Amino acid sequence: MKKTVLLKVDPQAPEIEKVRVAAKFIRTGGLVAFPTETVYGLGADALNAKAVLALFEAKKRPLDNPPIVHVCNIKDVYRLAEEIPTRAERLMAVFWPGPLTLIFKRSRIVPAVTVAGLDTIAVRMPRHNVALALIGESKCPISAPSANLAGKPSPTTAKHVLDDLDGRIDAVLDAGPTVIGVESTVLDVTVDPPQVLRPGGTPFEALKGALGKVELNPAVTAEKPMPVEKVRSPGLKHKHYAPNANVIVVEGELSAVVVKVNELAVYYTRRGRKVGVLCTDETVSCYYADVVKSLGSRNNLASVARNLFAHLREFDSERVDVIVAEGVPLEGLGLAVMNRLRKASGYKIVKASAT
Repeated sequence: MKKTVLLKVDPQAPEIEKVRVAAKFIRTGGLVAFPTETVYGLGADALNAKAVLALFEAKKRPLDNPPIVHVCNIKDVYRLAEEIPTRAERLMAVFWPGPLTLIFKRSRIVPAVTVAGLDTIAVRMPRHNVALALIGESKCPISAPSANLAGKPSPTTAKHVLDDLDGRIDAVLDAGPTVIGVESTVLDVTVDPPQVLRPGGTPFEALKGALGKVELNPAVTAEKPMPVEKVRSPGLKHKHYAPNANVIVVEGELSAVVVKVNELAVYYTRRGRKVGVLCTDETVSCYYADVVKSLGSRNNLASVARNLFAHLREFDSERVDVIVAEGVPLEGLGLAVMNRLRKASGYKIVKASAT
């Protein structure tokens, strides 16, 4: 087991000597976890096949699940992609740096392992000074899925990273909690109209405003597992975001949801299970369970998204057996929250209706 170096840095003005320590690990084939505006990523030199393979091994990530490649300059995209559609250039000008990943046809310089053998590549420019400094000092694009063990809730703090990967990676750049809390939106611009493969930090509504016509892949709003043969995006094929506890998502009109959540909490409590309820500010006083946590206000879905993964990990630390979670509206960042909750539950969804 290797020693994982923890490097605390200022999120706005990261100390360059610490960033250079991390960058040296990247340049020599090592693995470094670093903050982005969405979640912490686990970085490796995207053009070093051996380093990317080590990244998959450290995370225990299936080799058919392609990571996102992070850049610090739009010019880098022209090296990594075979062609850049005009609409993609427009999106990069509007949304980069930011939580939007674009799918392009990949160029020949990209190793097959970096794209899980696909002919496409997922690229984004993060909106975080530490991430941009690390990429710049590493002098290479950085392949970086979330910095957690595969299938677990994504990390939004350095502690989350160490809980999963301490001793498995070389270093962690700790710049405090991330701002958005769910991963980037993934948009495939190789198809017409462009298609959202994963909802995330850039709302669907914003993409429609910029492009006009944009589609949602059916997997985005799926209420049951969907067969996916070729995975064009992270987060589509394998179980993701799941805590150790069983998760049940209750969806419907809010008053009916409250009744159903309490019914389920009583049901599992009577069977000797420790029950957690994941809810919102508007309903937090309505529930009776071993652990009750609010994600934030239903009127501020950005706060709900920011707290989601951290709360799922907190339930694990409190050894909850079952988490009963309220659904939230499928709008703005709520679309990303519900996509993550449904996947975390393995699509155990209960529809609540008023009687």
